[in-house]
Amino acid sequence: MTQLHLQDTVALNNGIRMPRLGIGVFQVEEGQDLVNALKAAVRHGYRSIDTAAIYQNEASVGQAIREALAESGLKREDLFITSKVWNSDLGYEATLAAYEASLERLGLDYLDLYLIHWPVKGKYKEAWRALETLYKNGRVRAIGVSNFQTHHLEDLLRDAEVKPAVNQVELHPRLTQLELRAFGEEHGIQIEAWSPLMQGQLLDQPLLKEIAEKYGKSVAQVIIRWDLQHGIVTIPKSIREQRILENASVFDFELTPEEMKAIDGLNENRRVGPDPDNFDF
Repeated sequence: MTQLHLQDTVALNNGIRMPRLGIGVFQVEEGQDLVNALKAAVRHGYRSIDTAAIYQNEASVGQAIREALAESGLKREDLFITSKVWNSDLGYEATLAAYEASLERLGLDYLDLYLIHWPVKGKYKEAWRALETLYKNGRVRAIGVSNFQTHHLEDLLRDAEVKPAVNQVELHPRLTQLELRAFGEEHGIQIEAWSPLMQGQLLDQPLLKEIAEKYGKSVAQVIIRWDLQHGIVTIPKSIREQRILENASVFDFELTPEEMKAIDGLNENRRVGPDPDNFDF
């Protein structure tokens, strides 16, 4: 089988290892429900948590991390925590300050991965310089970007001293991001999928339902497995323990090359989130 277990990792371009499957907390409010969901995720073997300043839930994520570590006997370094700098904080000094503010809300000494959330024109290069400073000073283990198209990456790489380790983008069977994936492979930038389930819009797709029935799995599990077999890091979001468990139950079956190709064929270059080239920053 291609991937063996939930704690399987991929080596980023600086040697840091990142779990292939994590949990996202986009559009989840601060509060006990979020804390409980993340503690359940850690209890069930998840080691990667993805948040962002704009989600306004870093305090609850931090609380969940502290409680999960206390209850599990795991150490901070056993977890992989990602956050992102928001558009209004892009700029050298502003980005440095935003990082410290995120750490404070999370109650952490460092992040494993810090990302520029969106490629705001004329601003992301200064922000990247700040991320490079944080990285060189050992304040963060890896740095990367989110929602960057190929042309944004090419522009960034012209001046970058440190190559992005990750590009986190909307990616699912209706938006397979072939060009970005090829660029990432060529330049050693790991692709990570947000909204891997297309916000639930694929759950009735006939081909995916047929494949799911064959394996006795859900459509969501088939899509997550498709991501993993393509070498894409993925962070499905859920706060229901049953769903969190289900999303991780993808290591006991393998899609055939024909099935992978058939799912690839569902691509329509269709987004559910904003288009990075036409986003009102």
